[in-house]
Amino acid sequence: MLQDYIHAVDDGEARLARLEQQIEELLPSWSMTPVVEAVQAMRGVGLAVAVTVVAEVGDFSRFANPRQLMAYLGLVPSEHSSGQSVRRGGITKAGNALARRVLIEGAWTYRMQARVS
Repeated sequence: MLQDYIHAVDDGEARLARLEQQIEELLPSWSMTPVVEAVQAMRGVGLAVAVTVVAEVGDFSRFANPRQLMAYLGLVPSEHSSGQSVRRGGITKAGNALARRVLIEGAWTYRMQARVS
């Protein structure tokens, strides 16, 4: 049973490597390549995250300000208010789930100190 799980992990890693290679091969011909490269400049954002975010968001200029982009991604705090009482909660999770997930994973990487390993 353990060996079966090990094979499943190995197969998943091989599939991931094939998909990343295909993305790298197709990226130079994509019109959004400069945007993907710019997004990769952020720490914690690799090729797969950058391509996913750019593919999901599309044209970043359609958002008038960063607040609109964050609302689209569902990365704004929820709010429960009544009269003078204002309570803020966790992120709304009302936007694009795939882009939000990869950005949050990148943020977890950013949280750690950069070091050479």
